Amino acid sequence: MSSELMPLNLSSQDGNLIIVWNDGVRMEYAASVLRNSCPCATCRAKRDAPAPDPLGLPVLSIEEAAPTKVAGMKPLGNYAYNIAFSDGHATGIYSLELLRELGTATVE
Repeated sequence: MSSELMPLNLSSQDGNLIIVWNDGVRMEYAASVLRNSCPCATCRAKRDAPAPDPLGLPVLSIEEAAPTKVAGMKPLGNYAYNIAFSDGHATGIYSLELLRELGTATVE
């Protein structure tokens, strides 16, 4: 029997992603937490960049201004998922380990 963590079921509830893992743990993921934790190079660079001018007003697209939602997920082998978001961002590769860290255990 393999001791590797694997998702058994993925679903959506109240705008959040729900993953039931093969060890029986059910975890909930807010789309905004997943989006803000995106591991792609562009997002990492933005997080590491100096803070923007607090007096500046950012220009947001309609998609960026709307609440973030998970638009889709594709498995990448047996080790990760590519997650697409409602703001059009879809380049992050979320390892199973990272997903496990970002979730909040819940009771069914």
